[in-house]
Amino acid sequence: MRQTREAALGSKSTVSVDDLRRPVTAYFDQIWGPPENTSWIDESMSWKETCYIGDWSFVIDRRFTGPDVLRLFSDISVNSMENFKVGNSKHVIHCSEEGKVIEQGVLSRFPDDVFVSMGTCAFWAEHIARRDGYDVQVEAADLFKFQVQGPSALFLLERVAGEDLRDVRYMRFRDVTIAGHKVHALRQGMSGEIGFELQGPRELGEEIWNTIFEVGQEFGIRRLGGRVSMINHLEACVPSATTDYLPAIYDETHADYRQFLAEIDPVRYKRSHAIAGSFDADDVSAWYRSPVDLGWTRQIKFDHEFTGRKVLEEEMANPKRTMRTLVWNPEDITSLYTALFDKDNPLPDFMEVPRDRRGYMYADAVNQGGQLVGVSTSRGYSAYFREVISLCSIDVAQSEPGTEVTVTWGAPGTRQTEIRATVQRAPYKTNRGNTDLATLPPTWQDYQELLATTN
Repeated sequence: MRQTREAALGSKSTVSVDDLRRPVTAYFDQIWGPPENTSWIDESMSWKETCYIGDWSFVIDRRFTGPDVLRLFSDISVNSMENFKVGNSKHVIHCSEEGKVIEQGVLSRFPDDVFVSMGTCAFWAEHIARRDGYDVQVEAADLFKFQVQGPSALFLLERVAGEDLRDVRYMRFRDVTIAGHKVHALRQGMSGEIGFELQGPRELGEEIWNTIFEVGQEFGIRRLGGRVSMINHLEACVPSATTDYLPAIYDETHADYRQFLAEIDPVRYKRSHAIAGSFDADDVSAWYRSPVDLGWTRQIKFDHEFTGRKVLEEEMANPKRTMRTLVWNPEDITSLYTALFDKDNPLPDFMEVPRDRRGYMYADAVNQGGQLVGVSTSRGYSAYFREVISLCSIDVAQSEPGTEVTVTWGAPGTRQTEIRATVQRAPYKTNRGNTDLATLPPTWQDYQELLATTN
C-alpha cells in the first residue's frame, strides 16, 4: 500500500515519485496575500516602468552566533567564506554529496559576528549545527522583509530615508532610518532591476510599509500581488526551490533532515513540495538540480572543502546542462485554449495565466528529434514581453540561443500537446539589478527621460 505523504516524508524510507505527484492545497496563496491589488498585468509592469513593494516576510530567517559559524557555513556551502565582511551578503548554496542542491538562500554578516540567514538554507545550517556539534547558537530573527524594486525604487527610498543610497553596492547593506526607525537596507535585484530589501523587527513592519507606500505614490509604486509575485524570478532567471528544482532530501540518507523539517515547520513542509507537468521518471532524484544546472557557477569556489566538492569539480570541468529561457510558440499556446471548446476530445490540462500558483514544481519535458534534452520549469506569461516563457535546464549541446525544441504539455496519462519553443538567453530580461547607482541621474524625472531614450 502506498504511504500517505506525511508518513513518507517523516519516516526513514525514501520518498517516491508517486508520493510527490499528488494534489496540494494552495499554500502559496496563503503566504503571498491578495492575488491582485490593482491588476496582475498592471503589477507585472511595475518593476519595468516604476516600482513595486512586495512582502517576503514569510521567508525563513535565523540568527547564527558563536565561534563556529563561519566554519559551519564554509563546510556546507559551495561559496567561499574568505573575506566575508560586515555589511556583505552572499547567495549561499548547500549541496548533497552528489552535488545536488539541498537548500539555498541569503547569508548576511552583521557586527559582533552575528550572521542572519534568509531562506531554507537557514534550516539546513541549523540541522547540521545540531547534528554535528558545531559551537553555534541559532534563534529566529523574526524580521519583516519588504522588497522595493524597479527603476524608481532608488529615488523613492532616498526620499523616504532622507539620504543618498548610491554608495550601497550590489549584495551589500547598511542601516537607514525610515519613520524614525533604523532598518537594514540590502541592495539586491530579484526582479533584474534596481532594488532593495528592507529588513527590521516584525512589529515595525506595518508602519514601515505604510510610510513607503504613501511616499511611493509619487513614484508610481504598486503593491505586488500573488499572481505575479514569481514572474519577476522568471524574467530575471532566479531559480527557486519547489518551482525549479526539488531539494535533494528524499533519499534515506536525508530522512533525519526531513523529520527535522516536519517538526520545526510542519505547515510549510507538508504543503510546499509537490511535482506536476509532463516530465516523468522513476526516481525523485530526476527532479534534483546541481548549481551548474541552475546557472549558479559563479558562486562555486574551490578554495575550501565542502559537501559535494568532488562531484562539482568534475561537473564544472565538463558540464552536461546549463540554464536557459524558452520562448513558447504563441499559436501552439492559443490552441490549448481553443481545445477547451472541442467536445469530441478529452480536455487538455489548463494553462494558468500568468502562471500556476499552487506550489508545484511544474516540470515539462523538452525534446528535440524525439530525444529528451531538458526540463522546463517556472512557465509563465510575461505581460512585458507578451510571451509565454519558462526556465529550462537544457543539455549544453542544445543551449545555443535560437535552437528550436518542443515542450510536452500535459501530465502523464492525460491529453498531451507538443508546443514549439525557442531557446533564448537567461536572464531573458536585461539585467539592471547591479547597476552602478552613482551613474544614475539625480532625480526620477531625469531617469525616466534617460530610460525612454535607451529602451
